[in-house]
Amino acid sequence: MKIIHFADAHIGVETYGSIDPESGLSTRVLDELRAVDEVIDYAINSGADLVLFCGDAYKNREPSPTHQREFARRIRRLSEARIPTVLVVGNHDLPGSPGKANSVEIFEALDIDYIHIAGKPVILHIATKSGEIQVAVLPWLRRTAMLVKEDVRNMGVTQVIEQMQEVLAARLVELAAAIDYGKPAVLASHISVASAKAGTEKSMVIGNDPVVMLSTIADPVYDYVALGHVHRSQVLCGEPPVVYAGSLERLDFGDEKDEKGFYEIEIDYNGANKSVKYEFHKIDARKFLTLEVDIDDGDVDPTGSVLGKINENAVIVGGAVVRLKISLPAHLAGQLKDADILKALKEAYNVSIVREISRAARTRGAGWSNKSLTPLEALDKYMEINGVTAERQIKLREYAERMINEKLCGENES
Repeated sequence: MKIIHFADAHIGVETYGSIDPESGLSTRVLDELRAVDEVIDYAINSGADLVLFCGDAYKNREPSPTHQREFARRIRRLSEARIPTVLVVGNHDLPGSPGKANSVEIFEALDIDYIHIAGKPVILHIATKSGEIQVAVLPWLRRTAMLVKEDVRNMGVTQVIEQMQEVLAARLVELAAAIDYGKPAVLASHISVASAKAGTEKSMVIGNDPVVMLSTIADPVYDYVALGHVHRSQVLCGEPPVVYAGSLERLDFGDEKDEKGFYEIEIDYNGANKSVKYEFHKIDARKFLTLEVDIDDGDVDPTGSVLGKINENAVIVGGAVVRLKISLPAHLAGQLKDADILKALKEAYNVSIVREISRAARTRGAGWSNKSLTPLEALDKYMEINGVTAERQIKLREYAERMINEKLCGENES
């Protein structure tokens, strides 16, 4: 039995993009749709038995009709290929108030063949071409659903989160108890596991997530645990495999070094004898690249130093979202030629330049104490540190001596 596991498409994130004149869509949305296409193409061409999408189809809970249309076109391809597909409801799919439909519920209303919408904890018994499989589903727990309860309504935020964590743990125990141990079974969930390494999802969340312990979710009744919500692909446990597929696209520089893709799982099941293999498949996600250039105080060609750094990375700059961080002294800032720098980065997909200007610190001493110096000695030290010219030092010292003498004369007269 072959299963494809992916999550967190977040269709609608437009950061770093521009409008594509042909489709009218953001070029970043086109990136996200291409990523979904790669997964679905693989599922169809490899003859997958089951597809698990573990939540967060869109950027937010109220996607535009265009984004819904584009996602629906791709899900329809799975239906036409007769591949059973489970869509788990994630936190970005949920409406803001109870009673409203979630963003993927339309598939359930249309009763599309082979598409299963999982908006509540449930065990689905799904017939595939390789046999039946049990899919236990735990979608994101809606906080507003908790707040309607009388005993929770007046709790503080921390207490509500603790209550949610208790509910999630209880739901996981209930689901595991209902699994027939002698048949193939997987768990699909959109959830935070305490030991997971966070990705860019943290920048998309306000407040704290309820979390569950790995020991609670890694139940041996499952052959594989497919997770969504955390954007960094990672395997939390090997027996059973507890796996975050990660987001399909890099959404910002927090994803810069993360590989993006999906998992292919193969379950060879024959009663007590079974084997489970899983493999991560990378997709051609948009590259993000940070270039850092530190320009020394004595650099005679700061623009040349920046261009040298760009040339060193010319192979990977093409098609990438590039962030160029330039650290330099204040007196050299005016020598940077932005036009030359942007020309060197013309093959990049998007460019942002961050300048970090360092200025001479106004310090009362650098390895010396002004308490041990006379006023004139302190002035001499100040002029030395700040690079005052010799001619100006002489003039300033004359003024200082005159002011000191006038003050002393005044004190003597009084």
